[in-house]
Amino acid sequence: MNAIKRARRYIEDHHDEPAALVLSQLVLALETEHSFALSTIYQLDLDQFELAIDILKEWRLDRYYAGKAKLFDISLQMAALQAGGGTQP
Repeated sequence: MNAIKRARRYIEDHHDEPAALVLSQLVLALETEHSFALSTIYQLDLDQFELAIDILKEWRLDRYYAGKAKLFDISLQMAALQAGGGTQP
């Protein structure tokens, strides 16, 4: 399974965990070309850290991958929940 799909599933399944928020913020920064503090990913557990690195690799290799749309959508939902104080996508 590729990193984009793994990230989407992780965010959907663990939306209430801080790692899901970090991963969704990384995706939003990549898609919108906004800043992202790379030091944030160092706070992740090793598995999520490696997932973040894999996302970066895939994003660089295939910027127009169709699966990004679903991951971007769930990341937008996470950002909306964070702004609204909610905990579920």
